[in-house]
Amino acid sequence: MGQIKIAVIDYGFGNIKSVINALHYCNAEACVVDSPLKISDFGGIILPGVGAFGPAADFLRLKGFDKAIRNYVNSGKMLYGICLGFQLFFTKGSESGSHEGLGLISGEVRKFNFKDGLLKIPHMGWNSVNIERSLYSGKMFFSINDGENFYFVHSYYVVPENFLCVSSTCEYGLKFCSSVAYENLWGSQFHPEKSGEKGLKILSNFVREASK
Repeated sequence: MGQIKIAVIDYGFGNIKSVINALHYCNAEACVVDSPLKISDFGGIILPGVGAFGPAADFLRLKGFDKAIRNYVNSGKMLYGICLGFQLFFTKGSESGSHEGLGLISGEVRKFNFKDGLLKIPHMGWNSVNIERSLYSGKMFFSINDGENFYFVHSYYVVPENFLCVSSTCEYGLKFCSSVAYENLWGSQFHPEKSGEKGLKILSNFVREASK
């Protein structure tokens, strides 16, 4: 059996190179895809992203990626969203007004608002995550201990309506959802491709699930 092919969607809002390198390390054939017409040929998809929610969501709709991604998820294949890509899973984002997301998960994206000024925004650097006892968290965090550190860079955080999809949480001024795993839909606010051995393990777990 050959390497599974994982598509990394290039929509102008992601650090594609580091994700590609991480997937190669995980023994996957990683390919950059810039057209929604091509994604159905892949066994798994990564939706990366760094930037603003509204322009990214608008670009996905303009290029037809929104419908293609929904169809892909409905087919049962694996999708992983990273940082902004993860936030785009949700119903709406509140950055510079209200913007419609992909609607794959019911919920919204809110901005950190620390009035005392003791915590800096963006939340940047290494922080520990607590693994939740949800139905699919064991697959995402297979062979990873609770409380391990992962790398974050974000000013906004997700608020799912249904906590059952939450696979981990993190503390930064408040307790927030740091990742989700539900059936074939995985995503994390932290960057697995920048989180060393533990981040690579999560991507390896994703590749393993996509290969089934």
